[in-house]
Amino acid sequence: MNPRSQCLACLQRMPPAIFEAGLWISVEHDPDCAPVETLREIDDLTRKIGFALPILPAAELAQPMLRQLATLGFQQDDMAHPKPHSALLHKVVERRRGQPLGLAMISLEIARRLEIPLEGVNFPGHFLLRVPGADHLLDSCGGRRLYPKDCRELLIRQFGPEMSLRAEHMSTATAQTMLQRLSRNLRHLHHINDDPLASLKDANRVLELGQGNVSDHLARAGLYQALECPQAERFDLEHALLLSDDPVQRFRLEQRLRELPSSHALH
Repeated sequence: MNPRSQCLACLQRMPPAIFEAGLWISVEHDPDCAPVETLREIDDLTRKIGFALPILPAAELAQPMLRQLATLGFQQDDMAHPKPHSALLHKVVERRRGQPLGLAMISLEIARRLEIPLEGVNFPGHFLLRVPGADHLLDSCGGRRLYPKDCRELLIRQFGPEMSLRAEHMSTATAQTMLQRLSRNLRHLHHINDDPLASLKDANRVLELGQGNVSDHLARAGLYQALECPQAERFDLEHALLLSDDPVQRFRLEQRLRELPSSHALH
């Protein structure tokens, strides 16, 4: 199977092998990535962290585990000039630096192996973690506890005061939504680093993993426009038009579609 098929096959397991699926995404961009070797590194990390954890009930071990990861050097990457390696899981393990989602996926994999209850939270702008049933969230970058007031402040810092905290911001992330979010992050990182073909791989994967939204189709349409593929661009603009309920956006999409060459034209 090719890397994309391997990734999707990981999601069919019970439970889904989310971290391994993420490694197969790495293989799509870096043929030197060897998932078996990275999984072996996770084995070593799990042993080191397991030996260092205090003797507490499993439900109380998530924060100590995250603190141990931080002690071992796992930190959020410098976001001033973000590069794709800050999201590619094998590079996050190798460099011990990465985006919050990558650090969270490593934490979730180690927690699973140590039988520590922990789940992902699809918080906008900064992926978080939670012990099921707890009254707080955990920052994947060091394990700081975040209560609703902290979450509101985090949201304001990232999106401004007009963004309010909503219940869906605290929703549990499924395997599918985590891998879609990883793919969206990589799509953006490859795009801003002038690699449209790599970005297109990620854009395609977002839509293969599950239902896309207006932004997903617009992002891929923009890539097809840059790559001078007008009929593929038309496909995504039409899908964005079907999904959009914003009158201004619909008007602009209709205008863009009129400007494209006819689907019957040779190019």
